[in-house]
This record gives sequence, C-alpha cells and structure tokens, in this order.
Amino acid sequence: MTPQREEAARLLRLAKRDQAAMQALLGAPGVPVAVAFFHAQQAAEKALKAVMCLHALEYRRTHDLEALAGQLADAGCVPSVGEAELRLLSPYAVEYRYDDESPELLTPAQAVAIVAAALAWAQSQIGPTP
Repeated sequence: MTPQREEAARLLRLAKRDQAAMQALLGAPGVPVAVAFFHAQQAAEKALKAVMCLHALEYRRTHDLEALAGQLADAGCVPSVGEAELRLLSPYAVEYRYDDESPELLTPAQAVAIVAAALAWAQSQIGPTP
C-alpha cells in the first residue's frame, strides 16, 4: 500500500468515526443539532481530504468543503456530493461551533444523506481498506 493510500484510508476511518458521532448525537436529549452537524461537516471534510491524499493533491488547512470539492473537480475527480449541499455543512465547522444558538441550515435527514454520499464516494475512490 502506498503512503498516499494509507493516509487516505486513515482519513476515511476518521470520517466514519465522525459519521458515527453525528448519528449518535442526532436526537440525543439536551444536545443541540449544531453539535451533530459539526461532526457531519468533519466527516465530509475528511472524506474529501482522503480522496485528495489518494491522488496526491495538496490541500491547505481549511474547513471550506466547497473549496475542497472544487479543487478535486479541477483535478478531474468530481465528488458525488454537490457544492450546494456541501455549502450547507461548512458553517458548522467554525461559525456555529461556538454559538449557543445557530440556525438550522439543513435537516438531520439531509445531513445524514450528505455524509453518507460523501463517504460512499470516498470509499469507492479508495477501495477496500483494512
């Protein structure tokens, strides 16, 4: 396994961990939905970065999912999740993380679907992982 594929597989494992955290937190008593959406954003971000690692694409430290998806698309590797969908998650990485009241830009079902699509796409790009 190449170092790029190893790093891609590691990031995909971390994305799946964030997906599990999101699912556990959605609907948990006393937990604002923005906390779950933070993990949704993180899962999508790590999935995109995993594919970037696989293709040896450098990325800057950013939580901007649209920018990451755009960079992948420019390299000929178009994510299955559209930039408009990713735009809904990006604010939960920073803007709403320290806010005690944040607007719901999407529904829990939308967040679950976006994350599932991003992870499935990344998995299809990376292939089976240990």
